Amino acid sequence: MLSQANSFGLSGLKGFPVKVEADISGGLPAYETVGLPDTAVRESRERVRAALKNAGFDYPADRRITVSLAPADLRKEGSVYDLPIALAILSASGQLKQAPLVRAVYLGELALNGQVRGVNGVLPMVISARQAGESVFFVPRENAKEAACVEGVRVFPVDDLSQLVRFLRGEGDMTPLPKVEFSPEEGESPWDFADIRGQAAAKRAAQIAAAGGHNLLLCGTPGSGKTMLARAIPSILPPMTPAECMEVTKIHSVMGHRGLVTVRPFRSPHHGASAAAITGGGANALPGEISLAHMGVLFLDEFPEFHRDVLESLRQPLEDGIVTVSRTRMSCTYPASFMLVAAMNPCPCGNRGSRTRQCTCTPSQIHRYARRISGPLLDRIDLFIEMNDVPFEDLAGKEKGEPSASIRKRVVAARARQRLRFGEDSTKTNARMSVQEIEAFCPLNSRCQALMEQAFLRMDLSARAYQRIRKVARTIADLDGSEQIQEKHLTEAVRYRRLSILGENEL
Repeated sequence: MLSQANSFGLSGLKGFPVKVEADISGGLPAYETVGLPDTAVRESRERVRAALKNAGFDYPADRRITVSLAPADLRKEGSVYDLPIALAILSASGQLKQAPLVRAVYLGELALNGQVRGVNGVLPMVISARQAGESVFFVPRENAKEAACVEGVRVFPVDDLSQLVRFLRGEGDMTPLPKVEFSPEEGESPWDFADIRGQAAAKRAAQIAAAGGHNLLLCGTPGSGKTMLARAIPSILPPMTPAECMEVTKIHSVMGHRGLVTVRPFRSPHHGASAAAITGGGANALPGEISLAHMGVLFLDEFPEFHRDVLESLRQPLEDGIVTVSRTRMSCTYPASFMLVAAMNPCPCGNRGSRTRQCTCTPSQIHRYARRISGPLLDRIDLFIEMNDVPFEDLAGKEKGEPSASIRKRVVAARARQRLRFGEDSTKTNARMSVQEIEAFCPLNSRCQALMEQAFLRMDLSARAYQRIRKVARTIADLDGSEQIQEKHLTEAVRYRRLSILGENEL
């Protein structure tokens, strides 16, 4: 007898419908899965068999069972098909009617005792299925909350196979989960800007970077507070919008995160990470750290210590806000609109510029160290800040700086001005303005134009650096509540393009 159940697969962040067909016929006992299954799908044979027997159902062990996953030319991966396979076998063996199985989508992994476990990528699959016209979903309870945030769907949380079969037979009740709304939260950090002593210029630059989503490079001696400042940035970032929460949750769902992401991500990979770990890759072309940091912060400590290929792989995502991961079997495009915060020492020994420790590096060593970061990559960074040793009186003083809560209010107000500029539903920040938008929203008066020309010639700026300075000036003006970019805003923006370790004319 032949039966069919509906399910969904995943390729990158896009789902595709999968028809799970089961045929039980006479002949030598066998179990065959066709339709380009991977190892996890092939192993579903043992999970399904044990789950059916331990849940109290008859398993046709003396018959020939053929399971087909259509379309046959797309590779099927993961344990998401366990539940629909079990239901299709029950229907084909006469223990369950066929009709309910074609009116809903079934997703879930089976434990050997019949319980239904969570799977990866439920949210993007449900979104794609809804776009394809599906509206009823049976998913593991672990994944039900993320599935129920999609508009226009009925999501039934499933605990075990027996519960679902009784409901499909009309012998029990299951209640769909109510629509789940995203409730964005403010970022939490163990560090507060009030705890950072001194470093007023660096804190000002971090505020500008947070307000406009700009990339920031911190250069300073060990112990000057670079890492502490970077880790405090989430405490001044504005809450995400519901649209941003949805977009970020989709990415994290693919990587196995259960539930909703309501706080801006903060990712801090080790400098030994590979290019595939940072940008995404592997056999299944999964997203990397830059996509997991989407709408949040990617913090790269010890910036020059990252492998050269890793640093160079950041250039295109920093420019475009997306990354395309291409492998032999597939090519997937993931969003990667993140705020880069990088930290580095001024030299290999770290003491260059210190007031208390002497640098032991030669000029050639300092030059080689600085050249580990290429000019094209530096060109994509908006603000450069040098951090020196904190004086003892600042460290020992009882007076604290401005708290993060106060700074966040100004950042939120600046982001609100950007939403008015780009549209209420837009997630764009000043750092992501196109050339046309720069011309429209960042005009320079005659005095600013003369100042910009002087800086362009003296600092040997590239066209990209010129545009980035205008973007930073626009953000400073937003923080100042000014409709027009003034000379003081542009002067401050130009000042953030200088970093002595790289040479005045290197940027």
